[in-house]
Amino acid sequence: MSDDGALFDKGLPIRRSVLGSDYVDRSLGSADDFMMGIQRAATAWGWGWAWGDPALDRRTRSMINLAMLTALGRPHELKLHVKGALNNGITVEEIKAALLHATAYCGIPAGLDAFKAAHEVLVKEGAIPAKE
Repeated sequence: MSDDGALFDKGLPIRRSVLGSDYVDRSLGSADDFMMGIQRAATAWGWGWAWGDPALDRRTRSMINLAMLTALGRPHELKLHVKGALNNGITVEEIKAALLHATAYCGIPAGLDAFKAAHEVLVKEGAIPAKE
């Protein structure tokens, strides 16, 4: 990979702010030499280059990510970005609306997976009550 040092340095605080320092530090700390390649790429390209572009605010980026991760069928990553959306000030109603919008375009199976993943995070984070 080319020299990504500046983008990595730009992306790391953004990644920590959105996903939480504990999660990011665990990801980086547990990465061996093989896994550090993807950690550096994700931080530099995803967070430094994409999220670091000032053309869109973080709320907008969070909403886009929720829709894209629904479309891609990536519930594990969606869970991270639901928490990130909360960190970026997205409300539960806005998360629900984004997932319903994505469901209309991506289909019910993708939407169900996204809603299940989001629900798990929203309950865990105390954003919605657990059903007894």
